[in-house]
Amino acid sequence: MPFTVTMPKLSPTMEEGQISKWHKKENDFVEAGDLLLEIATDKATIEHYALDEGWLRKILVLEEASAGINRPIAIFSVEKEESIEGYTPEGVEEPKKSEPKTMPIKEEERAPAAPQTTGLAQPAFMPEPPPKLKGAKGQHSSKRVVASPLAKKIAKEKNLDLSSVTGSGPAGRITEKDLAHAQEMGIVNFSKSESPEQEAGSFEEIPLSPMRKIIARRLQESKTFIPHFYVKKKIDAEAMMALRLQLKALNLKVTLNDLIIRASALALRKHPEINRGFNSVNQTIVQFKTVDVSVAVTLEEGLITPIIRQTDYKDLQEIGVEMRTLAQKAREHKLQEHEYKGGSFCISNLGMYAIDEFLAVINPPQVAILAVGGIMDEPVVKNGAVVPGKTLSLTLSCDHRVIDGAMAATFLNTLQQLLENPVSLTI
Repeated sequence: MPFTVTMPKLSPTMEEGQISKWHKKENDFVEAGDLLLEIATDKATIEHYALDEGWLRKILVLEEASAGINRPIAIFSVEKEESIEGYTPEGVEEPKKSEPKTMPIKEEERAPAAPQTTGLAQPAFMPEPPPKLKGAKGQHSSKRVVASPLAKKIAKEKNLDLSSVTGSGPAGRITEKDLAHAQEMGIVNFSKSESPEQEAGSFEEIPLSPMRKIIARRLQESKTFIPHFYVKKKIDAEAMMALRLQLKALNLKVTLNDLIIRASALALRKHPEINRGFNSVNQTIVQFKTVDVSVAVTLEEGLITPIIRQTDYKDLQEIGVEMRTLAQKAREHKLQEHEYKGGSFCISNLGMYAIDEFLAVINPPQVAILAVGGIMDEPVVKNGAVVPGKTLSLTLSCDHRVIDGAMAATFLNTLQQLLENPVSLTI
């Protein structure tokens, strides 16, 4: 008899999955436990294995397409030659026979489908009508320069580019007095043979990946419902740079991010009021009893935050090795659920992109996230004199329902003390 395979729920936050790859093709026999397909969820790409044996008769959701939880993705049969004609997959409702027939709606009378939103309703995207251009479709028509004979003669003698000036005469005719604003030929080498390939206003709509959909929804909810405030601190980064070079000379691979993770963990141990979450349903503060630091990792599909558990009990080398391992697994979509779900505090570091500073969005239920900029060469005041220095900008985004300004300030002061005296991080 035929039976249906539906989209499994592979994570608590998963609402739909995208088929990354089918490992079996139609009319293949599949044994229980065989790798059937790979599914991209909101967090990672997960291998899914067959629960029952049977013949894969029809694939309903192709690769790169998506389906909601418990929606049919394939039809199987117990016997190879068994007919599946007339079989309705589980999860697809058959039309009620008692319903009266209705006349089909003409396409021009059909109302547009309401766009799906990721939070509060927003105006639908409405493209502006492109300007009508003369000449060939998608290209600018060539522009003939109109100038008086005297203007042409003077322009030729002085090697002036007539197309670089707007004429003040009738119908835009260039006259002698307009040449005062003309550029010399060759100063600006614009290629006049190049024309745009697309019509003005052209666009395409790119569907969101499952991960990006969840990111869009969660962060919009975060900025909508969490009262963010920000506290910034600029610290002296020279000691951090010096320590890193010393450790490198001893063949110890420690990154600046490792130093920041360790310092944040120690500061959270000292300031447990930052190591908290917020339960918006019960309106209660969640006091995390362990320091589990999430670190944002950039993927092509979006962001994911693998977690270094009990970070305050790990030294710099342990943090470095674990962070590199987690980041690699994240890029390969091989993170397990316990490696990215949870966390008590988050760090987002854009220093490798030479960003001075930025404001990060809190990842609920956490109540704080640390935004780390790049190390910048700039003048600083030391011993009453202005000297070259290296600075690092730290910005703490806080949920004002749980954290007050004084709490955030004392936390950042502790973090500054640790990072400006980084030998304390090696103890």
